[in-house]
Amino acid sequence: MVLAAACALALGGCGGDGGEGSGAEPTKGTGTGAASVELPKLDGQKIQVVAVWTGPEQEAFTKVLDEFEKRTGAEVAYVPTQDAMLNYIGTKIAGGAPPDVAMLQQVGALHQAVERKWAKPAGAGAKAQLAKNYAKGWQDLGAVDGTQYGVYFKAANKSLIWYNTAVFENAGVSEPKTWKELISTAETISASGVTPVSVGGADGWTLTDWFENIYLSQAGPEKYDRLARHEIPWTDPSVKQALTTLAELFGKPNLIAGGAAGALQTEFPASVTQTFTGGDQPKAGMVFEGDFVSINIAQTEAKIGQDAKVFPFPAVGPEAPVVTGGDVAVALTDKPATQALLTFLASPDAAAVWAGEGGFISPNKAMDPAAYPNDVQRDIGKALIAAGDDFRFDMSDQMPQSFGGTPGKGEWKALQDFLKNPKDIAGTQARLEADAVKAYQGQS
Repeated sequence: MVLAAACALALGGCGGDGGEGSGAEPTKGTGTGAASVELPKLDGQKIQVVAVWTGPEQEAFTKVLDEFEKRTGAEVAYVPTQDAMLNYIGTKIAGGAPPDVAMLQQVGALHQAVERKWAKPAGAGAKAQLAKNYAKGWQDLGAVDGTQYGVYFKAANKSLIWYNTAVFENAGVSEPKTWKELISTAETISASGVTPVSVGGADGWTLTDWFENIYLSQAGPEKYDRLARHEIPWTDPSVKQALTTLAELFGKPNLIAGGAAGALQTEFPASVTQTFTGGDQPKAGMVFEGDFVSINIAQTEAKIGQDAKVFPFPAVGPEAPVVTGGDVAVALTDKPATQALLTFLASPDAAAVWAGEGGFISPNKAMDPAAYPNDVQRDIGKALIAAGDDFRFDMSDQMPQSFGGTPGKGEWKALQDFLKNPKDIAGTQARLEADAVKAYQGQS
């Protein structure tokens, strides 16, 4: 896979058409630098955007919306939700007050929103920006049956392991390149007096990412695609092999901060901060997750590139895996301001605002990499763009939401149970398959 090679290389050391709308005179940006996208004047128009982002991510996205308001005169209200997004949207639509734009985290959720006739097609302005600024693979992810609906504003490389450099130096270990080396490195760190791996098991999506990286590297991209579409069952031997591999880590409580019980009570943000708090004696020496880990590291005193470094997820099979994820903006109303916001989000101008805040990687190839705040994130971003169309999207995000994207259900729950009891591989497979069958039959 090109992206795997590009990522390994990158981490080795480490104007379009105006938006659709009112027909009023378009305005160029009032922010820093020249605007690359023209937007209509939208004084007095009000729209609402819903996403899952809170904390530093909410603050960064709010700055993007603030820039849109300055350029158009529209007013944008941001609403964070921790509910399953389709459930939230459905409730609001039933109440006659749908949000205007939703940031969906799953490809499956986008398809379901279209099937339920909630989503509105992207306008000419957004499509022009997408054609100009995005690789075809990212455009296709936002399309359903050939019609463009979504704009992938925020991407993620979910195949990274971040580590505390002081812990690695004290243990005398280097960045592992294979799964076998990763387990050996973890054992050495454990012997040095620090628990090696932090796992945010309270958030089931982190566990799906562990599984997907192992599965992609071990079973290969063809089987990965087939399992994502449920064309092969979760009882397939390839799933057994991946779970067996994952159990080499999950089955050794001394390698996981707090053991399985502690990991299941640790939410993702805490899994990061406990790795980079406490100098050379933190609660864990390394933590697996995407480029967005950087925004949580920023909440500690650790400096990225110095105290905190990153390496690609080690190869389990012939090639190291690279799994990507992303948040797609979808219009739920036909207001001119709604379509103008999609146009703006597809532009390099919007991407640059959040990129400068950290914790963000853009699939927008027109965005200047200088917008990233440090070389680590800059290299990750460049690797994503260099990959073009050659990447694999997060498997659980391609599935029906009830199976791949709902707390306490489906894959999230099954893998949390597996973390608690990694010897129960057959039982885990059976539960995964039963839940998948139910979800795909109901597409809910």
